[in-house]
Amino acid sequence: MPENIVLTEATYYILLSLYDPQHGYGIMQEVERLSNGRVRLAAGTLYGALNAMVEKGWIIQLPVEDGSRKKNYQITPLGLKILKEEIERLRELVVNGDRIMKGNNND
Repeated sequence: MPENIVLTEATYYILLSLYDPQHGYGIMQEVERLSNGRVRLAAGTLYGALNAMVEKGWIIQLPVEDGSRKKNYQITPLGLKILKEEIERLRELVVNGDRIMKGNNND
């Protein structure tokens, strides 16, 4: 697996929203809620990202229930590892930014 994967904000929030299994529309709502409305996913963008993440093994599509058209997705152990690594990378960015900016009174 390649190291130093940097996730887009949309990909980060999609993976985070799949901590519990979710269908497409639910993912869109959760991403918008988690980002305080800053990230809004169009259906095409969402399903393109979902397909890419399925191909990478980061998420899986769960079996579709009889008579249902809803596709539910779930994060995989690999996806969870990627998500945790991204959270650590983001933490490092904030810590370093705070350390450098501390004492800089040019707000």
